[in-house]
Amino acid sequence: MRGNRLRARFRYWFDGTMDRGTPALISWLALASILLIVAVSTLVSLLTDSDAEENGGWSGVAWMSLLRTLDPGTMGGDTGGPVFLALMLTVTIGGIFIVSALIGVLTTGLNQKIQELRKGRSRLVERGHTIVLGWSDQVFTVIAELVEANQSERRSCVVVLADRDKVTMEDAIRARIPDMGRTRVICRSGSPLVRADLELVSPDTAKSVMVLPPVGDDKDVDVIKVLLLLNSRTWQGPRPHVVAAVHDSDNLAAARLAAGEGALVIDAEDIAVRLMAQAHRQTGLSGVFDELLSFVGNEFYFREETSLVGTTYGEALHAFEVGATAGLRRSDGRIQVNPAMDTVIGPGDQLLVIAEDDLLIRPAKARPRIVEAAITSAPARPPRRDHTLLIGENSRTAKLVALLDSFVQPGSTLDIAAPRRPDTALDQPVSHLTVGFKHCEPTRRSSLEGLGLGGYQHIVVLSDETVAPGPADDRTLVTLLHLRDIEERLGDPYSIVTEMNDDANREVAQVTKADDFIVSTKVISLLLTQLTENHDLYDVFADLFDPEGSEIYLKPAPHYIVPGVEATFATVVEAARRAGETAIGYRLARHGEEPPGYGIHLNPPRTAPLTLGPDDAVVVLAEGETTARGQARSVRSSA
Repeated sequence: MRGNRLRARFRYWFDGTMDRGTPALISWLALASILLIVAVSTLVSLLTDSDAEENGGWSGVAWMSLLRTLDPGTMGGDTGGPVFLALMLTVTIGGIFIVSALIGVLTTGLNQKIQELRKGRSRLVERGHTIVLGWSDQVFTVIAELVEANQSERRSCVVVLADRDKVTMEDAIRARIPDMGRTRVICRSGSPLVRADLELVSPDTAKSVMVLPPVGDDKDVDVIKVLLLLNSRTWQGPRPHVVAAVHDSDNLAAARLAAGEGALVIDAEDIAVRLMAQAHRQTGLSGVFDELLSFVGNEFYFREETSLVGTTYGEALHAFEVGATAGLRRSDGRIQVNPAMDTVIGPGDQLLVIAEDDLLIRPAKARPRIVEAAITSAPARPPRRDHTLLIGENSRTAKLVALLDSFVQPGSTLDIAAPRRPDTALDQPVSHLTVGFKHCEPTRRSSLEGLGLGGYQHIVVLSDETVAPGPADDRTLVTLLHLRDIEERLGDPYSIVTEMNDDANREVAQVTKADDFIVSTKVISLLLTQLTENHDLYDVFADLFDPEGSEIYLKPAPHYIVPGVEATFATVVEAARRAGETAIGYRLARHGEEPPGYGIHLNPPRTAPLTLGPDDAVVVLAEGETTARGQARSVRSSA
């Protein structure tokens, strides 16, 4: 009975060691080899004295047995008595089984290790890398932008952690972004919602962490939980920058509370609505934001110029030969986009500059020549009342109506044309707008013709949320084709701003000749990437999207210089400065439908000859037309 218990305990112990994997199996095979060699060598020494002495005694026989264990062919040249040969044959046969088992164990262990590596479950050992948590179509835009941003770096690393197969993620990234430059993209398979999986990507040594909303109905909930995990974590060293986005404005406060101090959480829905509201009267505005948010082309940089301390912001507009001044960051961290022209630059202040790269910013050696004869003296047209048509409705309709009310002049009208009456949007209080409703099926031409499109200046087409994003874009394309054909027949032009779900559909939609396409997912991806690289830009973009702050406008070029007269962009900057505005570029109407720039030129050469026509526009930073402060400052600057 006792023997059975000992045997059972020994078997339990043996099974436990076997469960430890490849190292335990190799150890047992090594022990079996040693026991076999020791036993055979001892028997040879005891039973065959002469043969043992001829082969170097016990140690020599042990060496011979080891060689025969590893290589059965070694026995072919053996000579000696029958007992010696029989024992050598025994050790050779035992070696065959041991080596065969060893090869099988090594092969199995190697395959298991390869499969483990392919699963992306190994811990990352990196420093200064950027972590992207989550997976969606936005990840391709984010990685492409990070690759572009890190082109000047000797080595950079982007790590993606998502609950997907590692190989599948890597193949998808390589297919969409074939040229990674100097940036290494590493994928790890795991859930960002699990603390143990977060540790796989070495967050302690990361430069920044971006939380992407996953695909699904509870994406904001998942983002908030990830932010909670990051905020509750004990960091070994400085905490990296954390940026995230939520899609429902109601979840913004909870997400910011979960993220804690130092993290940035943006409201994706709010930004998309603000961009649509601004773009509905500013043809080409989406192209300007695409360039400023992307690392391809021009973007914002902060630069300290001690030589400008004591001068005014208006004088700093001509301070750079390469680079367009756009604002100030005060020594206390406050951001001022397009401040008053008489604002004095103090010690520790930094200029907000638009340039292709911070290394390319070059101060001017002298003030550029201003072509005074080209600056127009004609006063700008007073603001007009808007007549806008909103086609379609979704979860952003009510917020869009409220925001449009803050942008337009009193007495403006807005009609919502949709299959269903949006009660929330129609019943909310407004101060400047008169809001109405018209029943419409956006994909039916007869329904669109019944709206009286000739009476509208601006048309905004919203995406249909009752269907999947792909079919919704298809319906939008059909609506756009109808709208453009109706416009050509009427001969009464109106601007069209369209909301799209997939940026790939924007290229297809160019045939519709819509003025602006707002792809909210791309805009949010670009903004998150900018904030990942530079946290301080958050206040800049918050000001640009805020109707109470300085916004980007594309104003008619004749407001600044005489059409057809050769001047320079420095002359345009001076004309805008006298109106209390900051000019950062221009848009050529004749190239307005040509990708990728669509006629937009930001931070152009200051002294090169420039002639703008009556249909061209100047890109400026200015206060809203409905803001009394902006009007007062404009009068003061002109005086």
